Amino acid sequence: MDLFQGELFKNTVNNFEQVADLIGIDSDVRQRLLKPRKSVIVSIPIRMDNNKVKVFDGYRVQHNQTLGPCKGGIRYHTSVGLSEVAALAMLMSFKNALLHLPLGGSKGGVCVDPSKLSESELQALTRRFTTEIHQIIGPETDIPAPDVGTDQQTMAWIMDTFSHRTGFSVPGVVTGKPLEIGGSMGRISATGLGTIYCLIQACKKLRKKVKGLTLSIQGFGNVGSHAALAAFQRGMKVVAVSDAFCGIYNKDGLDIPALVNFYRKSKSLSNFEGGKSIENNAVLTFDCDVLLPAALDRVIDKYNAGDVKASIILEGANGPVTSDADNILEKNGTIVIPDILANGGGVVVSYFEWVQGVVSYFWSETEVNERLKTAMEKAFDRVWDFSKEKDLNLRNAAIGVAAKRLERAMQLRGIFPR
Repeated sequence: MDLFQGELFKNTVNNFEQVADLIGIDSDVRQRLLKPRKSVIVSIPIRMDNNKVKVFDGYRVQHNQTLGPCKGGIRYHTSVGLSEVAALAMLMSFKNALLHLPLGGSKGGVCVDPSKLSESELQALTRRFTTEIHQIIGPETDIPAPDVGTDQQTMAWIMDTFSHRTGFSVPGVVTGKPLEIGGSMGRISATGLGTIYCLIQACKKLRKKVKGLTLSIQGFGNVGSHAALAAFQRGMKVVAVSDAFCGIYNKDGLDIPALVNFYRKSKSLSNFEGGKSIENNAVLTFDCDVLLPAALDRVIDKYNAGDVKASIILEGANGPVTSDADNILEKNGTIVIPDILANGGGVVVSYFEWVQGVVSYFWSETEVNERLKTAMEKAFDRVWDFSKEKDLNLRNAAIGVAAKRLERAMQLRGIFPR
């Protein structure tokens, strides 16, 4: 029985196979990249605050380790399943290869709504999950990071649990940790800031002015809020944003610093005085220059792609645009800056954190952001040049650049035992 039947996995495989056909990826390499190297499913029993035991399903998938240790986030969400995690692990392999990081791709998660658990229940869940996957993670094998529904506190619990089982402190087992225990400056804002670095580089290529550019952002969590702040600081206008429950807009541009402060206190966008209320999904079709989906996957599909008015889609989330939607958007002349490029800032600075931890020498936030800017610009240029050379859209070009790097590395290493 094929365990990988989810829409996101099918979408990811479909995108890869299309590119493999277009650029002639070796058939042996293709077969190895179509399925993950290792998939682990675990049961996570914890005692809830009401003293009853509840069992959750957890997953960790390692897609490819050709370039180095696996790297990928852990998400807590009700949509988490083996197929979804496998798709995200494959995207991480491509993302790390595209960004020229010495890392492979992995992903993990637990099927849970973290908002319905107390802090003590979340800690118990995280520590038991870490115990169950302890044998396959580590600083030289597989390095988790925060993702949807997890944060630096989650990473601190994972590090502590892993270290207790190992017998000594192992800060390199995770990235996205608090600064006090080996985290990196700039890590929290890295994914959102990286999307804006990508957008600015795209504007240079397209000869568009950055100042005054209008953005609509779906999702106002870590990625969306930091992207909004970075855009605002560079003279762009964020005209619409949404969270899981509602949206707000201001055609003259929202006051993002004020909105960020408001959201941190209220945990909601509603009742913000500087904007008018709209439905949260309305931001996807809002009249603007750039649409930045920064929440969950498959939010732009064949049913709403034709209504997108933005000329550029900047994928802050993983897999927010389906294959069917891609075809519609391309026909309409919409440029999609794909997830494995656009949201790569998080894993770039995660790598920086890992490096800083290995040498026990830490950089300033300015140094981190400058190195991030350089990495994102170089990655964008590689994709842009490949797209022109091979006459591909940016998504296919990004996958193509990554696949070619993996192909060469896999052919040089060969296959064990022969």
